[in-house]
Amino acid sequence: MKQLNLVFLWHMHQPDYRDHGNNLGVSKVGAGQTATDNAAGEFTLPWVYLHAMKDYVDMAAHLERYPEIRCVVNFVPVLLEQIEDYVQQFASRKFRDPLLRMLATPDLNHIPEVDRHLLLNTCFRSNHVTMLAPFPRYQYLHDLYLSLSREGDAMLAYLSGAYFSDLITWYHLAWTGETERRRNPLLATLISKGEGYDAADRQHLLASIGELITGLIPRWRALAARGQVELSATPQTHPLAPLLLDFHAARESLPDAQLPVSTTYPGGRSRVMTQIGSGRASHATRFGAPPAGMWPAEGAISAPFVQLLANAGCRWIASGEGVLKHSLAASGIHTTMHAAYRPWQLEGAPELTLFFRDDRLSDLIGFDYAKWHGRDAARHLVAQLDAILDAAPTDEAPVVSIILDGENAWEHYPYNGYYFFDDLYSLLKQHPRITTTTYARLLAQARPVVASPLPQLVAGSWVYGTLSTWIGNQQKNHAWDLLCAAKQSYDLVLASGRLSAEKSALATRQLAICESSDWFWWFGDYNPAANVASFDQLFRHNLVHLYHLLQLEPPAQLEIPISAGSSAATGGSMRRATESSA
Repeated sequence: MKQLNLVFLWHMHQPDYRDHGNNLGVSKVGAGQTATDNAAGEFTLPWVYLHAMKDYVDMAAHLERYPEIRCVVNFVPVLLEQIEDYVQQFASRKFRDPLLRMLATPDLNHIPEVDRHLLLNTCFRSNHVTMLAPFPRYQYLHDLYLSLSREGDAMLAYLSGAYFSDLITWYHLAWTGETERRRNPLLATLISKGEGYDAADRQHLLASIGELITGLIPRWRALAARGQVELSATPQTHPLAPLLLDFHAARESLPDAQLPVSTTYPGGRSRVMTQIGSGRASHATRFGAPPAGMWPAEGAISAPFVQLLANAGCRWIASGEGVLKHSLAASGIHTTMHAAYRPWQLEGAPELTLFFRDDRLSDLIGFDYAKWHGRDAARHLVAQLDAILDAAPTDEAPVVSIILDGENAWEHYPYNGYYFFDDLYSLLKQHPRITTTTYARLLAQARPVVASPLPQLVAGSWVYGTLSTWIGNQQKNHAWDLLCAAKQSYDLVLASGRLSAEKSALATRQLAICESSDWFWWFGDYNPAANVASFDQLFRHNLVHLYHLLQLEPPAQLEIPISAGSSAATGGSMRRATESSA
């Protein structure tokens, strides 16, 4: 019987939201934070622990319920660092996240105005259709806020400590995972109570969150230890490596792409090698061995980058289907519908195998199935896989890669996707012709999959098969120029030897944070203004802190916003893979 090998790769990532600047006198990101109260390591945005308690927990629980299902889960090292940071905060009870501090505050009746604004500006940030409207008392808090805000900010002063206690409690209840709500009686009790939450309720909820966060990495380690999950990684802080190596990589898929004024990123090859090495080493520290493979940041690859990954010991990487299509066309190879369903090897790097994402199926999960009944969506996906297998050549066992964000899609699903995963994993575990597997297992089996030769690789990413999401317009290019200038200063100062070893290490860590792809993702008028403002400020603040670590005066232009975004744009945290389906 013909068999289809199905690989799910769930990518878990958040950039470093910690302010390592320690009161450097620049504007801070996030409501309620000032230059005087922002401690070193303060979290400027709460997305790491919120996604941890909702999505990373749920995704582990789905697999624990279905031990027959195998998959690859990609954890970016800088995300794991922050999860471990939260574990330490819960252990010490010294919270450097403003929301957790508010949840832990015994008396919310006399909190300062800055903290009131923090709660009002933060505790309604969610998908209101699936995470607010289903809870009438939470919806009431929002309606009351809207009613008072229409009368002017002065009216908000009438909100009591009881209001803020209910608000912050509901916000955290809304961000709990569906599997945890079904397991933990405390959550059911608090949700049923609905209002009138007191300090004891908040302390119980805080303790429950702490248990979830503390147990998260051990849960994933256990899933990997029993062979159900292959844990992969990304270079340390999620850098857009092909561009660090050469800005001209953007023109391989878009010949007319506009490039930054800076001709190249200074010392890019060394930085990429350091990012790869740091990512593999930190993964080995947490999980006992370096990862067999990597999901490069944004699935962005180029021929020089692939060679560096191969040299570092990576046995597999994955990217977007658009990259494969462009590469096959450049290689003079006719593209068929089955091209993405087989592994490939780039000439010059035979020890590394490339797999490519099925963009259509991945986007169905990421953007469309949330509107379907869970069982219908699951059946439709399995039917698509059956059709792929039926159409495959007789002598081929197709490898279908479904790769997507493992955290942001689920808030669009009812019940955080619980029923979709329940139905999908249930159908797959008993399907006679579909085997869920991992890339490492495919490469290690007695008859390993045979890779086809890929003569030429065109640089690109999983988004459109290009690098245009991170470079090419005025705002993104300006951000690269600011980073290049900071890197030149970094090189000169470290070469001078005037910094101590400790301060040099801090500057190098800060540089790596500035190299994250996330900042460039958000620049552009097609993204929501509020999100753009947050990431814009954080990027510039990170550069300012780098200059201060180098004992240099930051350029005045770092005080000027790079991008404004659009008040009409929605979403932003996810993209479809192809422009035609956007």
